[in-house]
Amino acid sequence: MEEKIALINGRIFDREEVYLKHALLMEGDRIQGVVPKETVPEGYRQVDVNQANICPGLIDLQIYGAGDDLFSAELTPVSLDRIEKRLLQQGCTSFMLTLATNTVAVFKDAIAVFKESRPKVALGLHLEGPFLNPLKRGAHPKELIIPATHSCIQDVLQDADGVVKMMTIAPECVDKECIEALLDNNILLSAGHSMATCQEGVDGFEAGIKAATHLWNAMSPFHHRDVGLPGAVFTHPKAVASIIVDGVHVDFEAVKLSKQLMGERLFLITDAVATCNKGIYRHRLEGDHYVLEDGTLSGSALSLLKAVKNCIEKVDVSLDEAIRMATLYPSRLIGRDDIGSFRIGAKANILVFNADFEVESVYFEGNRIV
Repeated sequence: MEEKIALINGRIFDREEVYLKHALLMEGDRIQGVVPKETVPEGYRQVDVNQANICPGLIDLQIYGAGDDLFSAELTPVSLDRIEKRLLQQGCTSFMLTLATNTVAVFKDAIAVFKESRPKVALGLHLEGPFLNPLKRGAHPKELIIPATHSCIQDVLQDADGVVKMMTIAPECVDKECIEALLDNNILLSAGHSMATCQEGVDGFEAGIKAATHLWNAMSPFHHRDVGLPGAVFTHPKAVASIIVDGVHVDFEAVKLSKQLMGERLFLITDAVATCNKGIYRHRLEGDHYVLEDGTLSGSALSLLKAVKNCIEKVDVSLDEAIRMATLYPSRLIGRDDIGSFRIGAKANILVFNADFEVESVYFEGNRIV
């Protein structure tokens, strides 16, 4: 018989609602609803969370590794398993495992390892490249950025079997036919590492690109004579964007402005990498962020819960809205209504954290991990 658990005596954050004096019910690996505390049905084991916050497990759509495991440099099921376990400890119960621009061979190897591993926490792969603009390459090696062609797309994806869920592309460097080819493979496209004009950005969104990758970073500047890709993101009514709220990648005032302009269209990612001293991307931790050997900013050291905290303390976002930026909004983008909320029948992926933003407990598919 599947265990029935009721989490009580906490603030429950579910979509647009914040519940007090209620209980969150789960049975087995599924959510059974939020009910007044006094109406918890018989048979449920009540777990007192002592006034902590209860929210859906966090969702990170761009993360490269954790701890000392940079996936692109390891490419083993064991490494992927370690990454999943570390992220669960942080309250991240769903993520897109990301690879920056690399060789086609590495992308194909990553696909093979992912398929072999059959991970439960990782939702799929997010390929950030190789179809980028070298003028905004950031930490991506110029020599590995290549033009988008039908043959290259087919080569990368021929054995993917749906594992590649997302791809970051520079819209001005990828023609409509190649965009259509990627969309035909059910890949969610995000604009990034781009020098697109505002019109090129809008054209990309109209062609089927749904998002922008790490808003402000590695994209054309917001200028008063051409507002660039940021302007296209702000003005297109359906475009959404991820943002890195660590105070390093984007100034907190720019985050505040972005939030005011975009509202529910802005969501959180970590863009977190891991310490690595081999392969193409040799990341070194420098205080609160990572750099390459030459000092180039290469990734964050954020957890998603820390990004939520920064939104509240540095950007004047309410706690419930910051939680939605890390749960509901990314789940909407990827079309998943079984994560990111406490809908009846949703996966029992739950984060419980205290007033100091410390993880108290994590449930993944109904099992307590922390």
